[in-house]
Amino acid sequence: MKKTMKFALLLLLTLGNGSILLAQEVGPVFKDGEAQIVDAFNDPEKWIRHDLWVETEFDTDGDGKKDRMHVDVTRPEQTETQGLKLPVVYESSPYYAGVGGNDPDLFWDVRQEVGATPKPHRHPDVKRVGERPVISNSQIKTWVPRGYIVVHSSSPGTGLSDGSPTVGGDNESLAPKAVIEWLCGKAKGYTSRTGNEEVKAYWSTGKVGMTGTSYNGTLPLAAATTGVKGLEAIIPIAPNTSYYHYYRSNGLIRSPGGYLGEDIDVLYDFIHSGDESKRAYSDKMIRDTEMKNGMDRVTGDYNDFWAGRDYLNDMKPMKAALLMSHGFNDWNVMPEHSYRIYKKAEEMGLPVQIYYHQNGHGGPPPMKIMNRWFTHYLHGIDNGVENDAKAWIVREHDDRENPTAYENYPNPDASDVTYYLGKGAPKLGSLSTTKPAKQGTETLIDNYSFDGSSLAKAEITDHRLLYVTSELSEDMHISGVPKVTIKLASSKPAANLSVWLVSLPWTEGRRTVITDNIITRGWADPQNYKSLTKSEPLKPGKFYEVTFDLMPDDQIIAKGQKIGLMIFSSDKEFTLHPEPGTELTIDLDGTSLTLPVVQGNKEL
Repeated sequence: MKKTMKFALLLLLTLGNGSILLAQEVGPVFKDGEAQIVDAFNDPEKWIRHDLWVETEFDTDGDGKKDRMHVDVTRPEQTETQGLKLPVVYESSPYYAGVGGNDPDLFWDVRQEVGATPKPHRHPDVKRVGERPVISNSQIKTWVPRGYIVVHSSSPGTGLSDGSPTVGGDNESLAPKAVIEWLCGKAKGYTSRTGNEEVKAYWSTGKVGMTGTSYNGTLPLAAATTGVKGLEAIIPIAPNTSYYHYYRSNGLIRSPGGYLGEDIDVLYDFIHSGDESKRAYSDKMIRDTEMKNGMDRVTGDYNDFWAGRDYLNDMKPMKAALLMSHGFNDWNVMPEHSYRIYKKAEEMGLPVQIYYHQNGHGGPPPMKIMNRWFTHYLHGIDNGVENDAKAWIVREHDDRENPTAYENYPNPDASDVTYYLGKGAPKLGSLSTTKPAKQGTETLIDNYSFDGSSLAKAEITDHRLLYVTSELSEDMHISGVPKVTIKLASSKPAANLSVWLVSLPWTEGRRTVITDNIITRGWADPQNYKSLTKSEPLKPGKFYEVTFDLMPDDQIIAKGQKIGLMIFSSDKEFTLHPEPGTELTIDLDGTSLTLPVVQGNKEL
């Protein structure tokens, strides 16, 4: 294997008796294409830790000075005692200095009609934790012993960093760009927030990798979209790649799972832990002007505000190798976030791999996969990682550390199979690959007080329509993005539309696992049936055709189960809660489900 650094240099050490001993310098060690833990790097007492501030190219807190980002460095002592240069693993975050509360009145009240003007909510003050933000040790313990320097930074307007939080604005991309440029000797770092004493990253090779989870996984992608030189590889874990996709769904106001009523201004308040004296300016310019005017919590339409916070639109300059990680049952940052970026990066010809597990939010790839990625792209070791499988999928009931390798995701052997609806309301209708003739219409009555799982388990109810396949005669492997076309009429000018794909019979009890019941989900605003950027009030009683994707998935549905397509209106966990009673009438002959099925030419 090639090495970018020579580690066979000799040092002269003077012993107490005056004799001379030749000793080999310490450096990274590689075995089977992975960086190994080196004893000399593994003593935390000998690690060098220091804080500094990197100057950016922007001023977003209105003081007329370029914002500086607070940076924390942890490196092996050999970077000082023997002049050893090492690559950097870098994580940036808005969370290091503490966050706001989760009191209900800090969120938007979801008890309103779809399309109505919402009531205002309370804005909190975030109290910064300690004189110095608490930086996570997780990356340090993982990477420093393996021959890396670990760097952390607080994002703009948080902790000891200057600036305003913008939640996806340009400064959140340019801030880590500046830190990377400092690590490559192209930007200025200072020993204090306001002083002029410079500090240089003389211990850096200029090779940087970024990683992190959730918001901390978003920022590696944000940095990569700048095309900054020196950022060689990123490992985003459950990243939010579009704030529109996080707070909206196909034109619908839709909350992230677990945070009903959260919106982008709520997240702004949640992370705003920066300089108290600058907060009034930031609140006025960002939250109360840019966000208030752009977020549009009335129509939910896609607009320039949201387009500017969608990293898919900024990927042209990106050069970094991408190892993406996500959970198929992450209903907070949903799996579409990673998939859309992975496919675009692949189209651009970038080195890409994707790791999906079957659980919820978070969850990094196995250490072996991450180690090989950073070993190759940061240390320059020729370990053949670029020839590894592109997709790693943790199969149902398998351990996260034991994914199955596939040629790609979606599975190249998957093909689309279309399923059609047969009437049966208020009980169960049918779902089959044979299109029945003249099924007519069926109607459901919206009532947000019944959650989705209750509706899926009900034998009979007017509050959902459920169409079910016959019992599967063999396992069915779904891999890719399911899609629905629904022809509907509403009794009101605006209504929620929710779809769940479920595996039946519904199972409960101590041994139930996350993949047992819900296969995937999706939401849409029928008012956006023609355009995501311009909604139209529905004419009561008139039929409209709405087509949209459900969340991507890769799941094997066991033999003996049935697959159910459930159509309902308000989803208690995710959507607005309008007054019950809205009627949605579904034209069964104009409605269908398309599933990407491996060896999908087989009928049920």
